[in-house]
Amino acid sequence: MDYQRLLAMVDAEWERSILPQLHDYIRIPCKSPAFDRQWAETGHLEKAVKLIETWCKAQPIEGLEVEIVRLPGRSPLLFMEIPATDGSTDETVMLYGHFDKQPEMTGWREDLGPWVPVREGDKLYGRGGADDGYAAFASLLAISALRKEGAKHKRCVVLIEGCEESGSFDLPFYLEHLSPRIGDVSLVVCLDSGCGNYEQLWVTTSLRGLVGGTLTVNVLEQGVHSGDASGVVPSSFRIARQLLSRLEDADTGRILPQAFHTAIPEDRAAQAKTSGRVLAESLFARFPYAGTTHAMSTDFTELVLNRTWRPFLSVTGAAGLPPIDNAGNVLRPSTSLKLSLRLPPSVDAPTAAKELQTLLTRDPPYGASVTFQVDEPGSGWNAPPLAPWLEQSIDRASQTYFEREACYMGEGGSIPFMGMLGRKYPRAQFMITGVLGPQSNAHGPNEFLHIPMAKRLTACVANVLADHAAR
Repeated sequence: MDYQRLLAMVDAEWERSILPQLHDYIRIPCKSPAFDRQWAETGHLEKAVKLIETWCKAQPIEGLEVEIVRLPGRSPLLFMEIPATDGSTDETVMLYGHFDKQPEMTGWREDLGPWVPVREGDKLYGRGGADDGYAAFASLLAISALRKEGAKHKRCVVLIEGCEESGSFDLPFYLEHLSPRIGDVSLVVCLDSGCGNYEQLWVTTSLRGLVGGTLTVNVLEQGVHSGDASGVVPSSFRIARQLLSRLEDADTGRILPQAFHTAIPEDRAAQAKTSGRVLAESLFARFPYAGTTHAMSTDFTELVLNRTWRPFLSVTGAAGLPPIDNAGNVLRPSTSLKLSLRLPPSVDAPTAAKELQTLLTRDPPYGASVTFQVDEPGSGWNAPPLAPWLEQSIDRASQTYFEREACYMGEGGSIPFMGMLGRKYPRAQFMITGVLGPQSNAHGPNEFLHIPMAKRLTACVANVLADHAAR
């Protein structure tokens, strides 16, 4: 292939066709089913998937078939099939993304908003552009570009789901339903992950798991005067704090029970050292700290391992606490905390969920009424070793389009689909990548898509598809 001509073609199509579509997509508040329980009635997921379907059907790819697949009571899924350039059907490449979005979140810049597409130079602001609305467009453009260069590829299927931000609870049913049409998957390309910077190709080697739930401590049937009750009735907040101390060292943030830890593989530790050296201060400087707050460590390798192979707790919500303006002198009857415990990739999440529930509810202080309502747990994922051809292809693509070596690093978040695929296609190779880099702020305010990164990544995917066919 003429690599520079391919990149020029990709750049032109992004500007001419994909970016206008992403502007329209960002305007659709297609929140994931967990955040829009009435999604079928509001119709936003339907509008988004139809927008993507319309663009995909218009692409000049010979043999392309595009279909919105619907199972009763489940969010729709966009399924595409592209035949191999040589007509073979012996193996399949699966390309994956999603079109559902996280909710609005507060804190957007005054001139921005979650459903307002704004382009500023290299950045396209708005919810979902980077996570993960671009994936369907980039996948088809990669295939189209390599075909125009006369290169070959194996049979491809593209799955764009509508439930990823809710934990992909609809996806197993679609995988089972579509299994005969998917075929024997030998390579998975996922475009829903992150990148350490925008200057080279990043490949995700692992994903953390997650156990979430709601801890509730009840001490009274109703609130009472704090002057009368404090010192007699135990504080529900203090009890909740005591219970969390069973799980977390309050001084260091270390998770105490060994059941939530795992041994870090040597290859992942070595990759963390390389990634830490490449990213250096940007590992912690990229976050919007308040005041004089600073990172938990200045050891770059340790920071990479903290966010990829070690468990950590976040308290993401609370109930039972009135707004400060309405907070009278009352000893409150209860406190509820929403907990999010990230797990190392190889820790079994359902087992960890049972451990966590037992840890928080056994022998409650003062005999208080304590419950922990567990959300659906999600196990992490550790990628299989890269085949030599794929490792060489990834590095060659990074050198070609970024003029820098590829970099490998785990991600702190979860992509439930990867674990499902790893179990279903144990012999498949995985290229997990994405555009969620510094300050792109997926799930938060001011989310943006870094346009040059998305263009170069599209070209990299085209190269890997061609190398997969030629191996």
